[in-house]
Amino acid sequence: MQIKIFTMTHKKFPEPEDSIYVPLHVGRVLANDLGYQGDDTGDSISRWNNYYGELTGVYWVWKNEMQADVIGICHYRRFFLNEQRQLLNQQEYEKILKDYDIIVSNEVQADTSYLDYFGEAHNAKDLLTVGEVIEEKYPEYTPYFQSAMQGSAYYYGNLMVTSRKLFNAYAEWLFDILFEVEQRIDVESYDLYNQRVFGFLSEQMVKIWANKNHLRIYEGTVGITAEKAETVELKLAMKQLVKMRQIQQARQMFYEYLKLRPDVRLELSDIRGEIPIIEQLLYIAQEEQQRDLPGLVQMSDDLNEWIAHYRKVLDCLSRFSQGKKTPEDVDYILQKNVSWVMGKVMLLNAAQGTIDDASQAMQILEEILTGNN
Repeated sequence: MQIKIFTMTHKKFPEPEDSIYVPLHVGRVLANDLGYQGDDTGDSISRWNNYYGELTGVYWVWKNEMQADVIGICHYRRFFLNEQRQLLNQQEYEKILKDYDIIVSNEVQADTSYLDYFGEAHNAKDLLTVGEVIEEKYPEYTPYFQSAMQGSAYYYGNLMVTSRKLFNAYAEWLFDILFEVEQRIDVESYDLYNQRVFGFLSEQMVKIWANKNHLRIYEGTVGITAEKAETVELKLAMKQLVKMRQIQQARQMFYEYLKLRPDVRLELSDIRGEIPIIEQLLYIAQEEQQRDLPGLVQMSDDLNEWIAHYRKVLDCLSRFSQGKKTPEDVDYILQKNVSWVMGKVMLLNAAQGTIDDASQAMQILEEILTGNN
């Protein structure tokens, strides 16, 4: 059995040593050659990469890969892993596919319907347009589309591994729908991020197609090996502005960047969970400056140190919220000039389960700061 797992990428990355993993440069016709196989040979839509994202690679595989018995789609920073957190090898793929028809990502639960979840970052009307096209071309899929929109579960990343026969059938169905949707929406009116609409629209299509065809679905463990390039870019910009102590400019750039790339907030992009922390830290630093309070800026000009400090203070506040106060916590709060502003902002934004009693934590913090401890 020949297995090829195509790893979609637009940048150089540490390629897996296992030969079943094949790097595929998506959108290569629009970019400098990375030295990988590109999606711009043979029957290709590489020139549409700005609109289709990694799907230009999916299309290329569908039209040009004729040898593999099993075809997989992964991402330069997302791979299927085994229980030892290592990339699945050929033997492991073969074993899974003896009992299942398709491997997809582990299911994720949104906190609302998928249609509303999609609409938080994109134009939900585009998904409804997909539904219209499905109703016209493949009406037997309509109940499955409606169920996927109303439900909260979804797969992500267009990740999949299946037989070539099933892969080809899925690709034919997918692109027949998306090419028609393309005729009905004004992509050119979107910002650069949302112009990649067809890649976003396709993420729930795997679920719809697999459920309608009653496939035996294996939800694989997906390992994220690196943060999204845009997330790294934002963090580097924030780090530089903090070093220059340009806090107001950093906050302004932060929100301007999020307007263009709201996806950098996502857990799958910000794997260290630092973007929400950076957002709070910039606000805290600006408030401290405006109130002439010693705090973050006086402590350091290194954003990484700010993040470590934030987590240390959160540990202190968590203990305070339980009525616990150690001499070490008191010393840290005083030595690092933790302000009441920082405490208040962090308590208001603390993740559920982190703080037991916010009012008690704030009371203990204020006692420490006023010397009544």
